[in-house]
Parts: sequence; structure tokens; C-alpha cells
Amino acid sequence: MSEKFAVVLAAGQGTRMKSKLYKVLHPVCGKPMVQHVVDNLAELQMDRIVVIVGHGADKIKQQLGDAIEYAMQEQQRGTAHAVMQADSILSGKPGTTLVVSGDEPLISSGTLAALIQAHTDNKAAATILTRVMDDPTGYGRIIREANGRVARIVEQKDASEQERLVREINTGTYCFDNEKLFAVLKQIDNNNAQGEYYLPDAIEILAKQGERIETSVTDEQTVGVNDRVALAKAEALMRNRILEYHMREGVTVIDPSNTYIETGVTIGRDTVVYPGTIIGAGTTIGEDCIIGPHAQVTNCVIGDGVEIKHSVLMDSRVDNRTTVGPFAYIRPNSHLGEGVKIGDFVEIKNTKLGKGTKVSHLTYLGDAEIGQDVNVGCGTVTVNYDGVHKHKTIVKDHSFIGCNANLVAPVTVGEGAYIAAGSTITENVPDKALAIARERQTNKEDYAAKIIKK
Repeated sequence: MSEKFAVVLAAGQGTRMKSKLYKVLHPVCGKPMVQHVVDNLAELQMDRIVVIVGHGADKIKQQLGDAIEYAMQEQQRGTAHAVMQADSILSGKPGTTLVVSGDEPLISSGTLAALIQAHTDNKAAATILTRVMDDPTGYGRIIREANGRVARIVEQKDASEQERLVREINTGTYCFDNEKLFAVLKQIDNNNAQGEYYLPDAIEILAKQGERIETSVTDEQTVGVNDRVALAKAEALMRNRILEYHMREGVTVIDPSNTYIETGVTIGRDTVVYPGTIIGAGTTIGEDCIIGPHAQVTNCVIGDGVEIKHSVLMDSRVDNRTTVGPFAYIRPNSHLGEGVKIGDFVEIKNTKLGKGTKVSHLTYLGDAEIGQDVNVGCGTVTVNYDGVHKHKTIVKDHSFIGCNANLVAPVTVGEGAYIAAGSTITENVPDKALAIARERQTNKEDYAAKIIKK
């Protein structure tokens, strides 16, 4: 069985993006464009993937890792010139080579697999991934001979009036016989206005040599991202795909036009997602949940039967049948146990809450471990920072924390203990004890009248 190779074109600077961020690293639905491309190739189990890098090479290598091979294109002199940079890695090897652009995140692994299959079945020298469009303006056209064979690809600016009527366009993705690809690359010249070497020229050269050129037509919408407008279009198209996938898997999305789910999210059946919700990459949500309205959940593990409304959760875990919000903020490294209640204007950071614990409103718990069935009163604060170091607060099972209590860490509140409202606790509280740490009240009779008189 012949080997399968892939060359990813990712060396362009992307000046039209007008950004400090390297073009192919701009995210689409939470993942950099080039990562989408490489992940799709990985699904096809390619034997070797070579990414052509130029501007921002170090950042691309940092993103994609060491499992990928890289070739440097020092000067950007066209797409054929870019593929030529892989000559020392792939030239002379029998097999099939995909050439894909790093700014084409919408081409799925299924479409690429169909392209390879068509190429193999037809024993072609080259196969072009094409699409038929109602309005092909701006795209290169597939020009065929009278017998239907592909003759060449003509760019929009070079096309005649008749050629511009052709609706079959070149997506910029190709499949080649690897040995023939690197042989024909040496025959491409740069006799054009830009002085660049263009990969579509390889198609015309191979056709004139009598080689078989085929196409694989896709219905999949594709967008080559060259500016922010195209980036937004790609984002919208991929978002619709993601939402449709989840809905077909049993998730109710009340208003798809106002719901944002990134790639790499898992959602269980019979979960309902309300408008204004953003679910970020790396999130897993169980069954029978209510998410939203206006919730933002990023890189979290959410159990079954959880409700999250008008709240932000990041890098945390929420167990079954817990409720969060409205207007709560769950910061990284927090773990909300089963049946926990987090109410309005509560902030949790790097804290574990045991089963059945309630933090109903206006509270900050940071760097803490709160046991099971603890009631945390309104206005409670774990005073975790001394200006230099963070310290831990421990509250054991079945304790009761009164309103407006300050727990000055490091401190431990024992099992079944009570903290009186308005107390500032600086020492450990034994099991089942009542801690009162506040000034004794003094009443001065008739003193208010004297204040008013003055």
C-alpha cells in the first residue's frame, strides 16, 4: 500500500489581516485555523505531514508540536515555490500527496478522504478539489476540454469573458502522485506579473504531458481566510456546523443564531442551551442540563442535571444536580460537588465545595476547601491573601457560616461549628463550637437625638 503524505501551506504573512498574530494562528471556533487543518489530516492517518512555514515559524511549531515536520520558505514566491520547500523530505518517494492551505479550516476530513479516494480510484496524476458555485467571482475556474477533461486552471484576473461564466471553481486543495508532483514543480516558471511560481500551473503542464487530471467535487462550503471579513464568514459557517451536529445528537438549542459553541465540546442528550450562551473549547456537559441564558462556560466538566444561568465558569468541575447563578463567577481550579447551590454575585476561585453545600449570595470563596452540607451566609469572605502569599481556608462538614463573616486564612472551621454573623475569624474553630469575633454592642440612650440637634 502506497504511503500518504500531506503538505500544508502556512508560510504567508497574511498582511490583509492587519494583525500582529500570524494569519493561520487566528482561531475559528476556538481553534487556530492551521490546527483545524492538521487535526483533519491526522484523522486520515497520513504517513507524513509537512507544514511549510515562514513568518512566525516558531509560533506555528509551538502550536502544532514536534510530531509534525516543517520546511522553511524564507521568501514567499508563490504556492508552487512553497511546495518545493518539501523537496528534500518527500521528493522521489512513491505515494500520494495532499496539498492543503493552512487558512482553509472548513475543509473536513471526510472531504479530504473523498478527494484521496477519487484520486486513487482514477489512477490520476493530479486531482483537484472543486466546487460549483452560483457566484464564482474571485475564484480560479476549472477549464475543461470538449471531451470534459481538465485542461487548466485560470485565475479570475486572467480569465476571458467566456471563462468567467464557468461556475466550477478551484478550492486550492489538490491531490498528486508524489513523484510526478516534485518532477513537475521543477518545470514551473515565474513568467507572470508577480514573478511567482503558482501551483495551478502544474495542472496545465501535466495535462499537456498527457497525464490524467481529475476533479473531486464537494458541496462543502469552503473559505480561504485572507482578511477579517473572511475570518468572520468562516467562523459563522463552522459555528453552524457545530450547532447542527449537537442538535442532531439530541441537544436543544433555543436560538442557534445567538448561541456560540466552539470546537471540541461534548454535550449530553436533553440538555437545553438558551440564547446568549458561549461554550468554549474543552468543555464537557452532561445530560438534562440547562445552560443559559447568557452563560459562558470554558474548559469545564459539567455533570448531569446542572443548571447554569447568567454566569461565567472557567477551567472547573461541576458535579450532578448543582445550580449556578444568576451572576456567579466560577474561576479556575474550582470543584462544585453534587447538589451544590451557588447563588447570585458569588465568586469561587481554586476552591472545592462538598455535596449539598449552599453559597446563596454575595460571597467570595478563594483557596478554600468547604465540606458537605455547609451553609455559607451572605457576605462571607475567605481572606486568602496577605499581600505576599495565598493561604487556605478549611471549613468542615455541616458547619454554618453566618452573614458578613471574614475567615482570615490560614484557618480551619471544625465539623458542625457555627460562626456568628459579623465575625472576623483569625483562629481555628473546634468541632461543634460557636465562634463569635466582634465588638460587644453598646447602646447610648437618646444619643441619636443629640446628633440630629447638632
